[in-house]
Amino acid sequence: MLFRNCAGGVVFFDEKVLLLKNEKDEWVLPKGVIRNGNLSRDVALNRVKEEAGIEAEIVSSVGETCYEFFSISRQKPVCNEIIWYLMRALDEKCKLNDELEYKDIGFYHISEALDMITHNQDRSLVNLAYRKYKEVASQEIMV
Repeated sequence: MLFRNCAGGVVFFDEKVLLLKNEKDEWVLPKGVIRNGNLSRDVALNRVKEEAGIEAEIVSSVGETCYEFFSISRQKPVCNEIIWYLMRALDEKCKLNDELEYKDIGFYHISEALDMITHNQDRSLVNLAYRKYKEVASQEIMV
């Protein structure tokens, strides 16, 4: 089995979260493999920028997930361990990167997004991240 360390972002703009539709028609979050000694936070920010054209800032870490799948191209099982960061987008104008295999992209209201997200782990992560995002936002208003 191939083990890969990855990093990704749960990106919010107001009451909306960023989702991408991959080549398998799955609604997912932006993420990428950590390579060459890069920091997980830098990988997460870079993937959000590369996959969605979004400038974002990290608010906090939000958790980790792990999943396994069989890679047809590698002809072996793969285990992705992903460190997730809660992020705030500077605006909601996103742009699909034509070089990547994504079919659609956008910011979706949290209630709609939770119904759209394909994988239960991602749905739970977004739900947790949204609660944390609202908590941080309310603390900023008080300051």
